Amino acid sequence: MRILAVDTSTNVASAAILEDDVIIGEYNCNRGKTHSQRLMPMVQHLMETAGLTVNDIDAFSASIGPGSFTGLRIGVTTIKAMAFAAEKPVISVHTLDALAYNIPFEKNLICPMIDARNNQVFTAIYKFIGDKFERLTDYMGIPVKELAEILSKMEGETVFLGDACNMHRDFFVSELGNRVKIAPPGIALAKASSVAILAGKAYREGKLESCYDMVPFYLRKSQAERERENQKVKSDD
Repeated sequence: MRILAVDTSTNVASAAILEDDVIIGEYNCNRGKTHSQRLMPMVQHLMETAGLTVNDIDAFSASIGPGSFTGLRIGVTTIKAMAFAAEKPVISVHTLDALAYNIPFEKNLICPMIDARNNQVFTAIYKFIGDKFERLTDYMGIPVKELAEILSKMEGETVFLGDACNMHRDFFVSELGNRVKIAPPGIALAKASSVAILAGKAYREGKLESCYDMVPFYLRKSQAERERENQKVKSDD
């Protein structure tokens, strides 16, 4: 089993290949949202370095969101196109699931956070119960104050990761004190290897999709859509 996975949901562009249970290659680039320029050269170089062609891949996977609207469209469209050309299935992986899986078998609560602007984050809360990976909440797009209130009612320390964790570190320390742990840089940001590992689990369980069925998971409307709706409301008034 070989899976090619990408993650373009945040500033990080990432691509990885899983072969059976081994990550045989991964490229990550955290240099801003230039995914339309970086992703395909990254994938091509990764495939060449691994000595593989598109026909050697059994399934294609993408992190589907939430996250950057433009970034998600680039990653999902790229994977759908490759799967279509190779006549292979795709596997959708939620961004927050993959981000939380950067810290497998962590004993504390795991809280991935993706910046959603205006002191809001895309988030969910996870915990490993034994060797089982559990999501304890819905996927949420909420103010950081509301997230702190939710965590204050849960027991134990919380490990934060994602592109918003350093942005809001001081706030959560002020609200939750020494219950706050920040993931180290090597595992704090989105990684396609985690997408690939979760996709590998789904592959073994037969959870495969047609490329036509893969769509981004946005959680909320884009800023442009919200502005258009506001303008429409004002014009109707």
